[in-house]
Amino acid sequence: MIDPQLSGRNVLVTGGGANIGGAISRAFAAQGARVAVHYLAQEPPAPDGTAWAHLTPSAASAERLAIEIGGVAVSADLSHPDSARQLVDAVERRLGPINVLVNNAAHCESADTLDTLDAASLERHYRVNAVAPALLIAEVARRHTAGVPLCVVNISTDAARAFPGQIGYGTSKAALEALTRATALELGPRGIRVNAVAPGPVQTGWMTEAIVEHSTSVIPMGRVGEPSDISDAVVFLASRQARWITGQVLQVAGGHAL
Repeated sequence: MIDPQLSGRNVLVTGGGANIGGAISRAFAAQGARVAVHYLAQEPPAPDGTAWAHLTPSAASAERLAIEIGGVAVSADLSHPDSARQLVDAVERRLGPINVLVNNAAHCESADTLDTLDAASLERHYRVNAVAPALLIAEVARRHTAGVPLCVVNISTDAARAFPGQIGYGTSKAALEALTRATALELGPRGIRVNAVAPGPVQTGWMTEAIVEHSTSVIPMGRVGEPSDISDAVVFLASRQARWITGQVLQVAGGHAL
């Protein structure tokens, strides 16, 4: 039996109350970890003609999941520049020092094309998808005590290299992958590992039958992903078995977008 040595560890999962984030929260709890489930208290209104989501679950779903797994629910608006400090403070008050940070929460808008692109849209994407993860990594690293386990797993997308029709989202995720490599190099000498998981098409309720059919046709392994496909990879990268892995982007996509 493989022991990932995650029991008793304190884990912060941003956007951790449902979908992929919910699966990640459950997977760590199943290993005996204590999980802080982050959520966005109130979704800001979208401009006319635009639909968006921080892909961050509601307070109710986060609270329910926290109770289910014996964790805690914590709120923060990751688009705010002070959110990293406030969020880490809240987790430390309730659990103690963070051992695993999972930057899962994301902002995504529709439409997000060159025809609709503007500075405000780009800023919204980058604040949540790149700036917030950078600030959270910096915050937990500043508080890190030598000898205490700490690692980071960022959630990207296998389309980060080129995502037509999702310009702000795709390029902000590409920035997140660059951040993964840069911070891994800076923090490696301090014993802190930083990696990323890049999911392919995952069914979290948004995919219609037509989308599933098309996606399946272009995925070599012949099916779309499930949230547990991603959460298992995240747990691996946080485990003792991945102790000499850092600065990597692990594509979990059934061969999609290779």
